[in-house]
Amino acid sequence: MVVPLAARYVAAAVGLLLVITAAGSVVGTLIVPRSVSSWLTRRVDQLVNAVYVVLTTVVRDHRRRDRILATHAATILIVQIAAWLGMFFVGFALIFWPLVHGSITEAFRLAGPGLWQIGSDEARGGVQIFVLDVAAVIGILTITLQIAYLPTLYSEFNRRENAVTLLNSRGGVPSWGPELLARTHYALGSGVSSVNTLPELYSEWESWAAEVGESHTTYLPLVRFRSPKPLSSWVTSLLAVLDSAALILSLNPSTAPVVPARLCLRAGFICLGDVARAMGFDIPAEPDPSLGISITYQEFLEAIAVLRLVDFPLEERSPEDAWQDFVGWRVNYEQAAFALAYAIDAVPAMWSGPRRDKKKAAIRPLRPPYGRPPADGDGKPGPDEPAPAPDDDAPLTGGP
Repeated sequence: MVVPLAARYVAAAVGLLLVITAAGSVVGTLIVPRSVSSWLTRRVDQLVNAVYVVLTTVVRDHRRRDRILATHAATILIVQIAAWLGMFFVGFALIFWPLVHGSITEAFRLAGPGLWQIGSDEARGGVQIFVLDVAAVIGILTITLQIAYLPTLYSEFNRRENAVTLLNSRGGVPSWGPELLARTHYALGSGVSSVNTLPELYSEWESWAAEVGESHTTYLPLVRFRSPKPLSSWVTSLLAVLDSAALILSLNPSTAPVVPARLCLRAGFICLGDVARAMGFDIPAEPDPSLGISITYQEFLEAIAVLRLVDFPLEERSPEDAWQDFVGWRVNYEQAAFALAYAIDAVPAMWSGPRRDKKKAAIRPLRPPYGRPPADGDGKPGPDEPAPAPDDDAPLTGGP
C-alpha cells in the first residue's frame, strides 16, 4: 500500500517532535546543573523500578535483596541511553520517510547508519545528507555525554559514601540516632566521652547534606546507588544524624550544641525534601506539625534508656516535655526520609519507616559482644593482650 505524501509529512512532524523530546531530555539530564523534569527519564525509572520490585518480592533476606538491588542504578543508566537512542532512531526514520522512495523500511534503513555508523553513503540529495549529518552528530553527542556523565556520578557517590562509612563506626550499622549519641559518649569504652565532638560532626553533616541535596537532585540515578555494605544507606545515615540532633536538643536544651545541631537539622530537612520532590513525591515545603510522627512515646522512652545505659549526661527534664520538642523537630524531615527509604528499599533501620516487605522487622544496630578480659600464659588477665576483634554480624549484646 502506497502511503500518501501528506501522511508521510505528518509522520515526519511526529518524528521531529520525538527528536526534540529526546534531545531535551538528554540536555536536561546530562548538562543542565539542576533538576529538570523529563517524562522520559521518569518513565524509565518507573519501568526499571517495577521490574526490580517484581524481582525482589519473594526475596525475604535483606542481604540478598541488597545484592539484587545493587544493579538497579546501573540498569537505569543503560535503559535511559537505550531509550534516548531508540527515540532518535524512530524520530529520524520518520523524518526520512517523505524524503525516500519506497516504504518506511527504507527510511529506517537510512536512519540506522546515521546513528550507529556515523553517516552513510546511501544518502541522496542535500536534504537527506543534512538530516543524516544531524542524526550522526546527535548520536555521537548523546553517547559522549553519557560516558562523561559516569565519572561525575561515581565521584559524587564516593564522596557521599565516605561520610556514611565513617558514621558506621560512630552510629552503628544500621545507623540509629540514639545509638549514635550513646556510642559517641561511650567512646569505644575508653572512659573518655567524646560528646564534645558532636558540634564538628553536625557541621560536617550540614555540608554533606547540602552537597548531597544538590548532586542527587541534579543526577537522580545517584539516589538509587546503594552503599557497598548491605546494612548501610545514605538515607538511614542522614536520618540517624538528624534524629541524634533532635534528641540532644530535646533532652539537653541548655547544654546541647544548639547552633550546629539546628543548622544540621535545617540542611538535612532541605536535602531530603528536595530529593524526594525531585523523585516525584508530594512533600510539602513546610510540613504540618499537627500530623505528628510515626515514632511512639514508648519508643522514645526506649531511646532514653539506651542513653542511660552508658550514663549519657542528661539534663533534669521530664520525658514528656522532651518528647514534645522531639516531635516538633522530627516532623520536619520524617515524611521525606520515609518516602526515600521506601523508594530505594533501604536497609530497615530503626525509626526509618516501612518497607516493601511489611513483614520485615527493623534491624537494631549490630553490636560486638563485650571483650573477654585479656589473659596471660597462666590464664590470668594480662595487661597487654588485646580483646577479640568484633564480629560485624554479632547479635545485639554488650555495650555500644
